[in-house]
Amino acid sequence: MDNRKFHVALIGADIQMSKSPALHETEAYHLGLEYRYELLDLTERGLSASALPDLLDEIERRGFAGSNITHPCKQTVMAHLTDLSEDARMLGAVNTVVLRNGKRIGHNTDWYGFYKNFERGLPDVAKTHAVLLGAGGAGVAVAHAAIKLGIEALSIFDQDANRAATLADQLNQRFSKRCAQPIRDVNATLASADGLIHATPTGMRSHPGIPIDPEALQSRHWVADIVYMPLVTELLALAEKKGCRTLPGGGMTVFQAAAAFELFTSVQPDAERMSHHFEQLC
Repeated sequence: MDNRKFHVALIGADIQMSKSPALHETEAYHLGLEYRYELLDLTERGLSASALPDLLDEIERRGFAGSNITHPCKQTVMAHLTDLSEDARMLGAVNTVVLRNGKRIGHNTDWYGFYKNFERGLPDVAKTHAVLLGAGGAGVAVAHAAIKLGIEALSIFDQDANRAATLADQLNQRFSKRCAQPIRDVNATLASADGLIHATPTGMRSHPGIPIDPEALQSRHWVADIVYMPLVTELLALAEKKGCRTLPGGGMTVFQAAAAFELFTSVQPDAERMSHHFEQLC
């Protein structure tokens, strides 16, 4: 295989507006690589998530270097892989699959993306207690990053109460302390929280809306969103209107993309250059 030539993909639903192709391809151009990034959109192809094994077979057959994985496949993809990185195994979610030497290796760069974005965008906010909305594939990565960032108590809500409880248990065991708990009432819990982390599809163009009661948000709260299409979601617009400090999901996208790019190519990208390019794209 030509080690300067790469073909990669993104597998997920409603991904036509993704900035990943331009982000990856432009950075590859700067590095002198021949690089093509293709969208394999379940919605566009009229497929359900059950088509995932066929899409993995397709990219393998076509000689791809790998694929990014997004909603709704970050957890289900694990059953179709040869091996997992330590992060992916620990978190139980995969957002990057590297195809190499006949193997499919799953990685998770989401937690790193959120960690770096938060560190840069909200470095000095209060971190005694935060609420996390969403315990799915992105939520598990964001929750891990939140505790690594020093958030002392994380209250987790998910439409599937068992999923929230499972994630809280996993975090408490992993970090050997009681740092997380499942909750049933987001709005009531926000009254005692410093901030809100949003890790569900709500706010995407295909899932419009605000995932909380607007009255629950106060000016003292900080709000971090992982949605980046649009860059300013309805939730962030509301938070800004109320005077909250906010963190858009774009930075998480950039830093997870930089890590994935290096996994695909074994070439280290310039994350700052990618960040500037992302701002131009948006």
